[in-house]
Amino acid sequence: MPAATLRTWAIGRAYPVTDGKGRFQPLIRPASGRPPLLSFWNLIEAHVLRALRTEQGVALRAVRQAITYSEKELDLDRLLLSPRLRSRAGELFLERYGELINLSRSGQIAMRQVLEAHLVRIEWDGHQFPIRLHPFLSREIPDPSMPVVIDPAVQFGRPIVTRHGISTAAIVGRIDAGERPEDIAADYGMTAHDVAQAVLYERAA
Repeated sequence: MPAATLRTWAIGRAYPVTDGKGRFQPLIRPASGRPPLLSFWNLIEAHVLRALRTEQGVALRAVRQAITYSEKELDLDRLLLSPRLRSRAGELFLERYGELINLSRSGQIAMRQVLEAHLVRIEWDGHQFPIRLHPFLSREIPDPSMPVVIDPAVQFGRPIVTRHGISTAAIVGRIDAGERPEDIAADYGMTAHDVAQAVLYERAA
């Protein structure tokens, strides 16, 4: 995700209009305002928002109206962060999108499936708070094994190889230093596939 896009979603931006300047209001509330700092929860919100924008081409205006509707009518704060996006709130949210962007009923169903594909990569605790994110490594070939995880309780939230706890950056650092992938895999007790997926994630980041 381009840094400029994430910045716009989190803190907004000014843009020129005929009578001066307009302002795009943020869709994500940063954990800290001054300076603006993003939390792990903000990362989850950006993950879901990216799914709506890049996979389905949903207009940001439609996203904003759906968030506002859920807050005012459903008393649901931070819709992009809620696992209920797939159930009660999710159906209403998607139906609301259908009205705003004029989707057919089959289009609404397809949109829900795409959103669920992203939400299944989020792990929730018993209080329905997100605790881990398994990012997509490739838009073309999603890996169902989810070999990379971002966990704020491990390695200070750095992306790591699932089940091994080794940061993807450390693996790529050794690759860039000239070490062979098979030697790195043997050192960490992981498979060559794990090493390849770590490299894929870092190159795409």
